[in-house]
Amino acid sequence: MRVSTLPTVFGERIVIRLLDKSNKILTLEELGFSQDDLEKYERIIKKPHGLVLITGPTGSGKSTTLYASLLKLKTPRKNIITIEDPVEYQINGISQIQVNPKINLTFANGLRSILRQDPDIIMVGEIRDLETAEIAIHASMTGHLVLSTLHTNDAPSAVARLVDMGVEPFLIASSLEGVIAQRLVRRVCENCKEEKPISETEYQEIKKYYPDILKKVSSLKTYRGKGCDECLGTGYKGRVAIYEIMEVDDEIRGLISKNVETNILRERAMEKGMKTLVQDGIQKVLKGITTLEEVLQVAQV
Repeated sequence: MRVSTLPTVFGERIVIRLLDKSNKILTLEELGFSQDDLEKYERIIKKPHGLVLITGPTGSGKSTTLYASLLKLKTPRKNIITIEDPVEYQINGISQIQVNPKINLTFANGLRSILRQDPDIIMVGEIRDLETAEIAIHASMTGHLVLSTLHTNDAPSAVARLVDMGVEPFLIASSLEGVIAQRLVRRVCENCKEEKPISETEYQEIKKYYPDILKKVSSLKTYRGKGCDECLGTGYKGRVAIYEIMEVDDEIRGLISKNVETNILRERAMEKGMKTLVQDGIQKVLKGITTLEEVLQVAQV
């Protein structure tokens, strides 16, 4: 358990985060990637070197995606080392390091030591400062695949975040292979799921975020859970991730090195086939996996 307490006017406030280590680690196929996004993401993480970033707020499932990525990449011939805070799940065949500030084992210091261990793949729990960012980028440019997380609202904003930290745009352009933004949305309960007529308001919302959706699906249907004992009357049971994947090619690299505004980077990435978080969510709405209210509440940026 990770426990946080806070004294408030009317008494102690406590938040407990449960890490159930008896649960099996999910695979990439179980996370909620659409087939084309899964193929795109696997293509990114199977590159021999470079920097791959997973972005999103706290509690959006970034660590789960990282662990699933390591499971996909793990082979006896690959030397994989991680530095995390904390080590949430232990994976056989991978060397995992716990950050410990009391002995000056920070992300940056740990990362320096990892580079002397001849790793093929490095996972850094989070890039929090310029020092860690620069070492991670240096590692990714010297023959290592580096996976890490960053707190940004969407995929293209990760570039601006690194620049704000003080990283030179040409270094980001040289090292970055892909950025994945994600959120968690609640799943419609399978036990009480029913088809729901789409309202005019919902139709207009879908068209606003996904104008060409009708070219991809023949008809628009949505679903909801009416509430049952299985889902405690909520209509939802379980969660699934929605994703936005920006794959970095030569043209995107050129834009990053010129330090263009984030909205220009986003527009070009979308022209090249990137689905936004809301668009991926809408696809899951039309498949009956979640609801439009849930997607818009979680993914509007």
